[in-house]
Amino acid sequence: MIDPLPATPAWPPKSAPRLFVPGPLGEGAVVALDGAQAHYLVRVMRVAPGDCVIVCDDETGEWAAQADSVGKRDLTLRCVTRLREREAVPDFWLCPALLKKDRFDIVLEKACELGVARIRPMLTRRCVADRINPDRVRATLVEAAEQCARTALPTCDAPVPLASLLADWPEGRTLFFADETGGAPAATSFATHTGPAALLIGPEGGFDEAERAAIRAHPAALAITLGPRILRGETAAIAACALWMGLAGDWQTPIINKL
Repeated sequence: MIDPLPATPAWPPKSAPRLFVPGPLGEGAVVALDGAQAHYLVRVMRVAPGDCVIVCDDETGEWAAQADSVGKRDLTLRCVTRLREREAVPDFWLCPALLKKDRFDIVLEKACELGVARIRPMLTRRCVADRINPDRVRATLVEAAEQCARTALPTCDAPVPLASLLADWPEGRTLFFADETGGAPAATSFATHTGPAALLIGPEGGFDEAERAAIRAHPAALAITLGPRILRGETAAIAACALWMGLAGDWQTPIINKL
């Protein structure tokens, strides 16, 4: 009996490394990499000529690329097949007060994984930080997107004072305000208020009374409660984003309010 021919390996392989690269990409497009990305592929992942690498550009989607040439410190990829178009994401923003650096990194990472479209950091009187490093922010978001197979990077604005955020708030976008002093149940509010939305999360010490009054007085604001316990800033952001995605975002069918 003749042994059957071995099955052709699936291409691209599920184990292929995944990177965000400058675009736009297209069939036959050549991507030259050096620096940290080349080191990761060549030294860590041991990519050899002919191997597959999945690349995304935040513009055209996700592509299976083949390594054409591999050097010690650089390599060249050639796009072969588009696997997915750039994903549409729910029109949902996260507006977190700045936290300590490591805790804010967690907020950025999980907001990206959960599918937030835009992050608008803010400064309040009780914030323990007053600035962010744009390069660090982008690196955190890119790494999170690569890990969760996201094809659309969230945008992250420079931090602004709470008063400026409220003054420039766009008409027609609901601002859910996570208020530790109480409000409407978050699940009920998320399920019944459709359309563009955002979530406002305070700092470690919470909002002071003047800030809370200014938020509640804003016509777009809707105070919500996240339950009977006082949550850390990063916990509140993650829990509320996940709840919104489950009730009004893309964890359900049909998907609504997509960009």
